[in-house]
Amino acid sequence: MRIKRILAATAALTALVTTAACDGGKGNGHAAPAGANGTGAARPDTGPPSAGSLGEAQKYIQRHTSCEQLSTEPADERLPSDDPVKPGAWSVTERGVCSDRREKGEILVYRTADMKEFQAAYKKHVMDSIAGGKGDYGLFSRLFVGKDFAVVPSRTESAMALARSGLRILTCNPTFGVPKGYTKEPALVEHCGLSDFVNSEDGKGSVNHQSPEEEGRERGESARPKEGRKPEDSLGLAAAGSLAELRKLVHHELGCEQFSTDPETVSISSIDYLPAIEGDHKMWGVGERGMCGYPGGERRAHALSWLDKVDDMITFQTKAKAAQVKELRENGGRLKATRSMVLVGKNVAVETNDAASRHGLYQAQFLNLNCQEGFTAPEGYRFEKHWSTAAS
Repeated sequence: MRIKRILAATAALTALVTTAACDGGKGNGHAAPAGANGTGAARPDTGPPSAGSLGEAQKYIQRHTSCEQLSTEPADERLPSDDPVKPGAWSVTERGVCSDRREKGEILVYRTADMKEFQAAYKKHVMDSIAGGKGDYGLFSRLFVGKDFAVVPSRTESAMALARSGLRILTCNPTFGVPKGYTKEPALVEHCGLSDFVNSEDGKGSVNHQSPEEEGRERGESARPKEGRKPEDSLGLAAAGSLAELRKLVHHELGCEQFSTDPETVSISSIDYLPAIEGDHKMWGVGERGMCGYPGGERRAHALSWLDKVDDMITFQTKAKAAQVKELRENGGRLKATRSMVLVGKNVAVETNDAASRHGLYQAQFLNLNCQEGFTAPEGYRFEKHWSTAAS
């Protein structure tokens, strides 16, 4: 078991993974139950809990989920071999592991001499991982912290149970956002946060209350027509007044140091990077178009992404849908692996085939435009059905 799995199980979806579907997809967007954790249960604990020993920490955990056969033996096979969090590091004085028999997993438990130092070490670990190319590292954090101990469950179900305790999930990925309806508190180190929102790739985590439909109802809007939402009416999506603003908006997600608007450069594609837009971008409703990355030369093209300032989003989505449907039909029901996915905002779009970049863009409130027939998003993720001129 790797520390990536324990501390930040990275995946194809993210904390606010937002997915827009073309005509044909059916969402499972239902109103979340009452209560910040989506279960309707009141939170029984308040304030960060403290434990004078690992045994006391175990007893606290057992108030919420299973934690049996606690061991501090370094050779215990339940411990991840590459865990950097050992006694003497990260201000950790004791480390243990217990069996989560109820959910058939494990739970790591750490005692700390200085919780601020522990959080700072975790932040550095996350930022080093991001700098090393893992842009989504930490988005699925299961690192729960109290006053002087920390807990890392391997199972989402156990994380959901602990989210109802006084423990809080520490998240330091700068692109992470806490949806409305969940607690959001400052951590002991800058640019990290504490929350009770369990973000999980398996769809078993916390329900994302922050759907456009709910926001709209709060604003007094009437129900949306069955054919879907006009793109300009979608709430909270990324927007920019110009291509330069869009580049600035997504710079962190794309690392867009190398940028060009030269038409010949922007029209370049390679075997590794296929754009979503082909032909005259004006015919797609795009006013301005640029490209991030290195188109080639002495080195093979790499890190290519395309930025679109969209003047007509309905035309853009209609063309993107037609292109997706055509390729799916011609390619055995699948898009080419190097084909850039389209992520849309209110009046902007990004084309990229880099998964880490997409994770960051989801946090920046872009939606993945998916036009596969029957597509639906997992429970807890935002799903919108947008209008297009091709919609039936």
